[in-house]
Amino acid sequence: MMPAWAMIPFGIMLLAIAIGPIIAEKWWESNLNKLIVSAVLGVPVAIFMVVQGLTHSLVDTIFFDYLPFIILLLALFVITGGIHLSGDIKAKPIINTLFLAIGFFLASLMGTTGAAMLLIRPVLTTNQQRKYKVHTVLFFIALVANCGGLMTPLGDPPLFMLFLRGASFTWFASMWLPWLFTGAVLLLLYFLADTYFYRKEEWTALSADSREQQPLCLTGKLNFLWLAGVVASVAFLNAGTIPAMGEEGAPLYIKYLREIAMVVLMIASLLTTSKKVRYEDNKYTWAPILEVAALFIGIFTTMAPALIFLKENAASLGLDQIWQYYYATGLLSSFLDNTPTAVAFWSMGTGLSPEIMASMDTNMVAQIPELLLKAISIGAVFFGSMTYIGNGPNFMVKAIAEENQISMPSFFGYMIKFSLIVLLPVYILVQLIFL
Repeated sequence: MMPAWAMIPFGIMLLAIAIGPIIAEKWWESNLNKLIVSAVLGVPVAIFMVVQGLTHSLVDTIFFDYLPFIILLLALFVITGGIHLSGDIKAKPIINTLFLAIGFFLASLMGTTGAAMLLIRPVLTTNQQRKYKVHTVLFFIALVANCGGLMTPLGDPPLFMLFLRGASFTWFASMWLPWLFTGAVLLLLYFLADTYFYRKEEWTALSADSREQQPLCLTGKLNFLWLAGVVASVAFLNAGTIPAMGEEGAPLYIKYLREIAMVVLMIASLLTTSKKVRYEDNKYTWAPILEVAALFIGIFTTMAPALIFLKENAASLGLDQIWQYYYATGLLSSFLDNTPTAVAFWSMGTGLSPEIMASMDTNMVAQIPELLLKAISIGAVFFGSMTYIGNGPNFMVKAIAEENQISMPSFFGYMIKFSLIVLLPVYILVQLIFL
């Protein structure tokens, strides 16, 4: 049996990610410092796992969870970083709503990070003459950087981890109703809010917005081909379609065929995208993906004993209802990273008794009841927008907005002024209607 104290490093790791940017902002900015935290917490856990005879579990976590995870994020980061949308069109409510709707739909195809980075600067440029634009960034975080990513395993990292645990590529599309409902409600709320603020704008601002227009221009379009290749790689290069990839003694080039294909596509993007588009227009740097790599090696290592403990003790932890998993996943995803949160509750779900599983749903997906998997998936993706630290793109969007002299709410201001009064009621409706 895995002792409860073995989860302490995992808890400290997640706590460091949550409060590090708040209490030690300058120190935490260094990716080397993040890697040091990962090593200090992760190395003792790795040694403990080896001593306990759980080397196989540790190896699986690093090589069949972390490695595919980071390669997918790297491929999406590189390829979407080669696509640039420029221009300045009239910032009417209907235009802004259309921007957010497009981002919402793109998020599932190119990931929430890719869609957010593609569209945030054009949205801010379009609205630069307007005085009231904070609400646009807030809804952008909710719609594009979070909720839109629910429909494919490419959309948000926790979904890819659940894909690796047995959910098929097309299964995620089965959540289209809560996805569409949430998108429609939030877009309607945004349109009403933007219409209200548009009517409050001064005439001089609206006049300048009408004069200072530039047509939209999309460059780096070849990267959409490489992006389609990544989608195809995840959909078709897996053990479900190529059984040899799941065989114990398969050669490494077969086991990692999907990852090899994504690396090739990433290299193709780097070779075919001009440096101007990537590094000047998109202000591309490697820092964000290095940050993810440094943090998640610690997360995945310290998570290994936590997953074993949760599976062994699921029956005694008191979570036996679908709604409990939805809100528990959502609560932790709001303040901790939503990827390990989703994996932790999935692991807990696999340890439930057959009777409890049957009471939830008789249809099983990825070793747990299908409705339970939906609750975990939706909770992780949607509630990532409840705070700035719930999902990686949130802070990136906030930083870019502040670079453009937009006064964004503080950490708690975001919650009080937006997520608790706008997003939470919508997410409660999702649970009441669909779960």
